[in-house]
Amino acid sequence: MDNSTHLGAHVSVSGGFSNAFINADAIGAQTIQFFGASPVQWFANQPNDDSIKKYNDARKNSGVKSVFLHAAYLVNLGSDKPDLRAKSISSLCAHYKIAHALGADGLIFHMGSNAKRKEGLAYTVDGIKKVLATVPTDTYLVMENSSGGGSKLCFDCDELGEIFHAVNSPRLKICLDTAHIFASGVIPHFSQANIEFALTRWHKAFGLENIITVHFNDSKTLANSHVDRHENLGDGHIGIEGLKNFAQQKNLHHAKWILEVPGIAGEGPDLENINRMKKLFGR
Repeated sequence: MDNSTHLGAHVSVSGGFSNAFINADAIGAQTIQFFGASPVQWFANQPNDDSIKKYNDARKNSGVKSVFLHAAYLVNLGSDKPDLRAKSISSLCAHYKIAHALGADGLIFHMGSNAKRKEGLAYTVDGIKKVLATVPTDTYLVMENSSGGGSKLCFDCDELGEIFHAVNSPRLKICLDTAHIFASGVIPHFSQANIEFALTRWHKAFGLENIITVHFNDSKTLANSHVDRHENLGDGHIGIEGLKNFAQQKNLHHAKWILEVPGIAGEGPDLENINRMKKLFGR
């Protein structure tokens, strides 16, 4: 297996951004994700100079090789409500500025919802273009596939591809979440053949090279449930063999693989899940 692939997890930054690296090193994470501000509030404070310095100093002394931030869950660029779209653009810009200030590789965000799918996709394209224009940075803006429940957009690769090509920016990239892929029914069983079929579709839709992160999670819920509930690796309905089949896809090894699992003690991604992930990669 490719030992250059970064394997890691979502980590807590409680007490300061610099703690991301302490928490990451404690579980052996090479890549990390964290929230730059509260994921359930619209407002996001920008980090001050002292906070950024402490963060950068901690990063220099850490084994972490790549960093991603995750935007607020409230964001819905595709909403049919103009005020919600405006607040979503503002929130995403604020989180994007934080990601830039912290030298992150990318800011990952959830795709919104709209019962009128074409309208929702058009609004999303417009919103992404506005965010990219507002925040000049080399940090990527990263779209994440959804689990598909209700009127959620972008559980299907064709919708992600439509947005990707309509925006037409080298700063826009893709994050794939395995639990969402499963719960949405895109891959209802993680067999080698099913995964390869999906990869062919994704490559046609937006290019596998544009997938820069994989959220590597098992699923508490069944395939086609459209319910987004993550589980520790091997303890959910995807299962250890299915996850192994996905981990062995070498044409995704350029991406950064990030755990978003509950953890054995229910305190978030832990050393046990990191070790399970490493084993799936043959490490």
